[in-house]
Amino acid sequence: MNILLDTHLLIWTATRPERLSVKARGYLEDPRNLLFFSAVSIWEIGIKRRLERLDFQLDPERLRDQFLANGYNEIDFTSLHGLAVQALPLLHRDPFDRALIAQARVENLMLMSADRDIALYQEAILAV
Repeated sequence: MNILLDTHLLIWTATRPERLSVKARGYLEDPRNLLFFSAVSIWEIGIKRRLERLDFQLDPERLRDQFLANGYNEIDFTSLHGLAVQALPLLHRDPFDRALIAQARVENLMLMSADRDIALYQEAILAV
């Protein structure tokens, strides 16, 4: 399966793996799965770090390097992803999460998330 991790799962994977559910760990550790992260998540971390959000106090450049070194694939945010955002129903208003949902749909990935609001979208969502 091709899995795109949402921003919080990226952070937890890198800094607090104990926060990951057993289900999430199973997907991350399964060698048959290809794992992806988005430029959107790196952007979100950078913005929220600058705003001094306590749950985003890590270096986004270092995080990106760490995930690339560990075999994760990076997805850029394109205009096609931007266009797909407008087709999403307004179930969740967070622009970063909406961008990730759109990317997952356009790229035929499953967006893995522990966020209940993201899970409302159901299509292309892997709730953990």
